[in-house]
Amino acid sequence: MSRKIVIDPVTRIEGHGKVTVHLDDDNNVVDARLHVVEFRGFEKFVQGHPYWEAPMLMQRICGICFVSHHLCGAKALDDMIGVGFGSGVGLTATAEKVRRLGHYAQMLQSHATAYFYLVVPEMLFGMDAPPEQRNILGLIEADPDLIKRVVMLRKWGQEVIKAVFGRRMHGISSVPGGVDKSLSSADCDRFLNGEDGLPSMDQVIDYAQDGLRLFAEFHEKHRGEVDGFAVVPALNMSLVDADGNVDYYHGRLRIVDDRKEIVREIDYHDYLDHFSEAVEEWSYMKFPFLTELGREKGSVRVGPLGRMNVTTSLSTPLARAALERFHAYSDGAANNMTLHTNWARAIEILHAAELIRDLLQDPAVRGDDLLVAPADGAWTGEGIGVVEAPRGTLLHHYRAGPEREITFANLIVATTHNNAVINRTVRSVADAFLGGKRNITEGMMNAIEVGIRAYDPCLSCATHALGEMPLIVTVYDSAGEVVDERIR
Repeated sequence: MSRKIVIDPVTRIEGHGKVTVHLDDDNNVVDARLHVVEFRGFEKFVQGHPYWEAPMLMQRICGICFVSHHLCGAKALDDMIGVGFGSGVGLTATAEKVRRLGHYAQMLQSHATAYFYLVVPEMLFGMDAPPEQRNILGLIEADPDLIKRVVMLRKWGQEVIKAVFGRRMHGISSVPGGVDKSLSSADCDRFLNGEDGLPSMDQVIDYAQDGLRLFAEFHEKHRGEVDGFAVVPALNMSLVDADGNVDYYHGRLRIVDDRKEIVREIDYHDYLDHFSEAVEEWSYMKFPFLTELGREKGSVRVGPLGRMNVTTSLSTPLARAALERFHAYSDGAANNMTLHTNWARAIEILHAAELIRDLLQDPAVRGDDLLVAPADGAWTGEGIGVVEAPRGTLLHHYRAGPEREITFANLIVATTHNNAVINRTVRSVADAFLGGKRNITEGMMNAIEVGIRAYDPCLSCATHALGEMPLIVTVYDSAGEVVDERIR
């Protein structure tokens, strides 16, 4: 008797998606898919607005990774006025470092949210634990001291964002050609020394290492479960600097294979020459891939695991040592173990904290040289910005008309890049946990969600989806009749 299992919606992610798993008469998995089923069209909403409004408008796609959209849009505007990377002009040191400071602060607090609030419950309680336990309230009960540290870590990161962008959410500081303010000495001292009830910089770095400690403890106890969970292939992509190390704010796009050999390295301004986007009738989310390699071989993994597979080293000492242990575990090959994304995310939490410390100690972030004025005739009318958002590579592409109104906007976000590998993960977990099984259990359903949550997908960004629905799992027989249903 064939049947279809539906998980709707997937929980503890940003946005709304569902999973369907199709089983044959022997309960073997025939197909498993992540569907993104709602739509918001920001690329169309922005058209007709003055070009300089783009970073303010487009960041409202999301309340979590808004800094990435703000900066990506700002970089595209730099291109449009002729002062972007590659123009021969570039921003002032103060403007770029202030933007980077806010970017790293978002990396810190966004990763901390995803890791501790959404992922750690399964580490501490297990995938089969009752839903009422595996959540933030369960964590508070189990380890209140840890959660206090996490809350202070996130609060500190959000306060840095506010100092840089003027608000904790949907900031206003980045403008074409630079920023409208820098940090004061009092701001820097407040974050370095831990004033006004905030932890000090040393405490933040200590708190940031909690993620690595938790993963190491969990991994040691459940090595087989962690390493064998959804080992799925994909190319890996990240922005890198001239030395081949990850650069979260700028660089060239490097794509490597399982052996970490470079498949492509491109100027992101040329993305249209290298990437195509496939569509499916069952999802609003597209499937990007390297055109020359085709959809199956040319799909990429981005985000923490992709970046740690691409980068050769990291620029700060504690994170560099953590990365060396990460690389050694897979004997120098690319790591395709889905749950090791959480290891990579923990490394990036620490890296972001160290990067912020270095910038807070840099006099340039307190400078007053904020803007670069474009030269006469420098206007190009088109711009492309790329940054490494917490979830991975994010691209904004705008064109403007004769009145400098936006006539075209295209976004390719991290979760869209990851669409193919997420669906491979869903299929892998479904095969392992549902294949050959008849009875539905909470743990089986949650295993699929655990695989999806490892990517920390932001469906609001990827498809501009919005919605809340209960989780309904329904089993149909071969005639389409409902034989079992669970609701939560």
